[in-house]
Order: sequence, then C-alpha cells, then structure tokens
Amino acid sequence: MQVPIHVALAQINLCVGDIAGNADRIITTAQRARDEFGANLVVFPELALTGYPPEDLLFRPGLHRRVATELHRITNTTTGVTIVLGYPEATAEGLYNTACVLQDRTLVSTYRKQRLPNYAVFDEKRYFTPGHSPTVVEIAGIKFSLSICEDIWDPETALAARVAGAEVILNLNASPYSLNKRHARLNALRAAQRASGLPILYCNLVGGQDELVFDGGSVALDQQGTVIASVADFEESLMVLTLTRESTGIHLQGPQALPTHDEETIYRALVIGIRDYVAKNRFQGAVLGLSGGIDSALTLALAVDALGADNVTAISMPSRYTAQMSIDDALTQARTSGCESHLVPIEAPFSAFNQVLAPIFAGRAADVTEENIQARCRGVILMAISNKTGRIVLTTGNKSEMAVGYATLYGDMAGGFAPLKDCPKTLVYRLAAWRNQQGSVIPERVIERPPSAELRPDQKDSDSLPPYEVLDPILELYIERDLTPHEISARGYDLATVKRVAAMVDRNEYKRRQAAPGVRISERAFGRDRRFPITSRYSEQEPTPGNLEDLG
Repeated sequence: MQVPIHVALAQINLCVGDIAGNADRIITTAQRARDEFGANLVVFPELALTGYPPEDLLFRPGLHRRVATELHRITNTTTGVTIVLGYPEATAEGLYNTACVLQDRTLVSTYRKQRLPNYAVFDEKRYFTPGHSPTVVEIAGIKFSLSICEDIWDPETALAARVAGAEVILNLNASPYSLNKRHARLNALRAAQRASGLPILYCNLVGGQDELVFDGGSVALDQQGTVIASVADFEESLMVLTLTRESTGIHLQGPQALPTHDEETIYRALVIGIRDYVAKNRFQGAVLGLSGGIDSALTLALAVDALGADNVTAISMPSRYTAQMSIDDALTQARTSGCESHLVPIEAPFSAFNQVLAPIFAGRAADVTEENIQARCRGVILMAISNKTGRIVLTTGNKSEMAVGYATLYGDMAGGFAPLKDCPKTLVYRLAAWRNQQGSVIPERVIERPPSAELRPDQKDSDSLPPYEVLDPILELYIERDLTPHEISARGYDLATVKRVAAMVDRNEYKRRQAAPGVRISERAFGRDRRFPITSRYSEQEPTPGNLEDLG
C-alpha cells in the first residue's frame, strides 16, 4: 500500500481582471493547503489567474503580459506543494485555455482544453484554439490527467486519459449555476467515470461575475462513480482529499456536505450574486424602492442578507394611489430588517410633471402615460440617492414582468442590478415563503395580498396579465424551450392567451435590452442566454395547421 497523499480542491472566489489579486489568493491558498492540511497537491479552477469569463479582455495584449508576470511569481513563490491552475496561454499558434502544473519552482506540464463550449452563456470558440491530446503527470507517485470543464462532458476525453496511463482525472471548472445544474453535472461526471473507470476530482469556481453565479459544488467520485466527498455550494472551501493506492485502485476519502433544496439553493445564488456585484464593483452598498409589494420585499431581504443591514437603504415612495397598508408594510419590514429607511412621497413631483405636460396633453385622456410618470418620479429619486451616497440601485422587477414588458423604462427599470431578473413571479412567492421560514422578515400580508403596481385606482396585475400561475408556465415553454404557441396550447393552455403572451414577449425585446443585468438562475435567462433581434418581422404567430387563414 502506498503512503497516502493529500489533494486539496480550492473552491475559491476570484475576480475577473484582477490578475495580481487572483495570484495572491492562489499563493496564500496553496500555502494554507500545504501548512494546515499537509497537502501534496492543490487544484484551482479554470482560468483562475484571470477569473472567468474574461471575455474580450482576452484580446488585450497587456492582459497576457500580466498573466505571464503573475504566473512566474506563483511559480517562484510557493514551494513544497504542487499547484495545478488554469490560465490563458498565449502562443504564436493561438490562444489556449490551459491548465498547468507548477512544482519545485518549475512549470512541469501543461494541458490545453479540447472541448470549447459555444452555447448558452459560453462563447469560447471566439477566443480559444482547442487542444488535441491528453496530459498525464505523476505527482507524489500517482498519475493524474488534467481536463478542463467541458472536456469532462465528453466521455471520450476521459477514456483517452485512461489510455494515456492516468490513474485519476483532475477536472478544473468555471461552471455557472442554473436550476438542475448539479444533477446534470453528476450525470456527466458519472458518464466520464464509466467510460474511463477512473476516479474524478472536480474543482469548481464560486462567486458572482456580472449575471453569472458560480456555485462551486466541488466533488470527488471514486472508481465506481460514487460521490465520496463534496463541499457546500456558494461557499469558499478547501476540500482536502486523501488518496491511497490499493490493490483495487486509487482509494479516496474526504468530507461530505449536506445537500440543499431548490429554494435555499436559489436564494443563496441570489445573495452571492448581489454581494459580489456590489463588492467587486466597489459600490458603498445598495438602495431600493420598497413599495409594500412582494418583489421589493424579497429584494430587500436578499440585499440585507447579502450586504448587511447597515449597507442597505430602503425608500418608500407612495403616490396618491398607494394603499396605507402598503406604506405600513414597507416601513414595518424596513424596521424589522434594521436598515436605513425613508418615506418620500411622490405627489409633488408627479403633480409638477402633470402641470408641465398639461398644455401638450390637452384634449387627451389619461392613460398609461400618467402611470409611467409615477414610476419615473421614483426612478429619479432612487438614482439621485445613488449618486449622492455611492449605493447602487437594485431594481425589483421579476422575470415574468421583464418577459411581457410589464415594467416602465427609466422608471422601475432604472437601476444598476436586478436580483430577481431571472425569477418568475411564482418563484418570488416561493422564495419569500422560504426566507420567512428561516426567520420572519417579510410581513405575511405582503405575501398574501394580490399583486398590484398601484399606479391607478384599485389596480391589480390581473387587470393586465393572465394569472401568474398560468403566465409563468407559458413563459417557460416559450422562452426557455422555444415552443410555438400551438405547441404550448396543445399542453392544455388557451390558444388566445398563449398568442397574447407570445406577442407581448416578442414586442418588448427593446425594453429588455435596456434593463439592468441580473442574476442568472435558469437555462435561458434574458441577456447572455437569449439573443433575439430588437428589429424583426419574424413571428411565432403561425397559422393553425390545416388552416392558412388563421394568422393570429
């Protein structure tokens, strides 16, 4: 039996473009793994040196000069432990997404990513040249193969590692979170394990980067495909594994994290998305409009959990149409949360706008214009407070509203970050209920009341939209699965309703292009995932099969 070796998987939070800062984190983490845990080997995520995704920063020659400088510093600073890390490797032949092995002040081996993803949020073929062969390196008496993220989703690369003589596969990742992603990853890892018969050590990035959130979820699978070790999602962690060669192969030991359920996982994704967007962009905190409705209530709870109550400001901005219970519930939640709050009625600016516009609007009946003016008064107030305090405005709109355009440009859409942008309204209610189970922070009346924008007398969302229990499933089928209205209707939905919803989605692309970025939690978020033209004559309002006159 071989003397056991210790391998540390560094699930850490890095910042895109902060190459020197990332190098510092790599050095200190490697030294900690060596000194506290006796690690022989420490593995870092994909493109750890630049952060992921660096996007068009990869076109900057200066970035590659800094990468070379910091890679040299890491190589010459840390001894007594082998380091495996990812970085962009610039060569005369092209740019590669590379993993390297640093040992005894020497870069002893490199591996170039073979499978370059070019779908959903990924566009690596824009930047990188694919590698073509496996890399196997012996560390502390065990032969490891290197692979990077998408490589492990193709069992052939795992089989090639086995053929090349590997005993264990190291997989470096920057795999962003989405619903059901953990299940999909495990399926891919098990397929690679079955193809190769090898244990797989999967190290993933954690943290927020613009719209993307990386959940970590680093795991180790043994040679039977069983999860032997795992760490908590959405937390930085140094997972230390013990590897021993036995007569049956490489034996693994390590810690096991408790699993989490959907609402908790999503909530934690939103929290880390807010925290990192605010911190990495050096804002002084956050400010938001607190209306007494469910969306702003959940946004406040998330912001306080992410940033701390001292770093959040809530502004209640009632109009002539705002119910007293809305004001009361908003101020109650702000007091419960312990954050700074202010009551700023908008009657004066709303009246002033109406007066200024009266000569131009003469002879025209009041309509949605006056509703939007109220929302824009609030947007001006929030942006002014943001300018004065350095706190970013968090918008409070959800995915259902963004999909159908039930939002006001330069009004409730005005702001810097949209935590709920990828959360359907029905999910907002589920998350609010889950958060209150952990400790009541949202008044129950806010959860129980019918939703309303309160921009005209007795207004309800249901005046303008189908019930959210109907709307959200239709939106999921149309936006995330690309089904046509007739295909959606065939699943039990009223065709006229489906066509109306699809038409609203199609004609509001121009609004979504001007919306703040927000946390991606689905497989098809607005923004990086779903790229439709603003100007387009294409429509999914196709005729009913067999009836060319039904044009919708």
